[in-house]
Amino acid sequence: MPDSPFGRIAAAMITPFTPEGELDLPAARRLAAHLVDRGGCDALVLSGTTGESPTTSDAEKTALVRAVAEAVGDRARVVTGVGTSDTRHSVELARAAARAGAHGLLVVTPYYSRPGQEAVARHLATVADATDLPVMLYDVPARTGEDTALSADTLRRLAEHPRVRAVKDCAQDLLKTATVLGSTGLLYYSGCDELNLPLRAIGAHGCVSTVANVAGPAVRGVLDAFDAGDHDGAARRHLALVPLIDAMMSQTPGAVAVKALFAAAGLPGGPPRPPLLPADEALTARLADALRQSLG
Repeated sequence: MPDSPFGRIAAAMITPFTPEGELDLPAARRLAAHLVDRGGCDALVLSGTTGESPTTSDAEKTALVRAVAEAVGDRARVVTGVGTSDTRHSVELARAAARAGAHGLLVVTPYYSRPGQEAVARHLATVADATDLPVMLYDVPARTGEDTALSADTLRRLAEHPRVRAVKDCAQDLLKTATVLGSTGLLYYSGCDELNLPLRAIGAHGCVSTVANVAGPAVRGVLDAFDAGDHDGAARRHLALVPLIDAMMSQTPGAVAVKALFAAAGLPGGPPRPPLLPADEALTARLADALRQSLG
């Protein structure tokens, strides 16, 4: 497999908060070290969807990068989300992340204002021009709107940028993914846990996984088995995770699910920030049951 500046198994890490809702940097350091040293992850993605990036301030995002980079050192790659609907703001976040010690940038397509493909391409290229860090594009039309979904032509165009190296693929469009994989050198990462194995089977490099927060070794085990040539074993491992993936990603936002499981286990994470609401007892019980069912 080609080398990647973004690792192979990346946890889409939650952002821990105190019970009062403040950023909990000691908890972030402990969680980062756990995910890397015991959780099977060689990369951490901060301030993404699972990291509740819409509700954290610029200062909190920068402080989180600095704390996590210090906690994991050279044991893992630290990638952080800097994409917003404002190009200038995204550039400022990218430069702050670089100063704080990030190893790479995750840049979502701009949302709400519904820019066309030319505007999206210019926005992403401008952010990539802002630092020397490698960039992972974040294609997630379910959250940014179908109008700003990256087209195959736009992805091929951006692949020519020297710092655009990868795509976090949440488009759930296998034809587009296969088209770009076959015509560019972009490294693809599954951003939907149910597609980790299917995308690896057609050439994706790895995954950015929400489920890895609570089941990192099992997530890694799927791709390890596949890469070792044990395709039947990889399929069995993947199917065993489906109840957990379904419970965590279909019944509630990922950040809410992870924090509920952490709270049930007595681990730091704290509550989600509004407008998200904590899981109630019934949902927490369903999540815990799915975790036991998937991990045995």
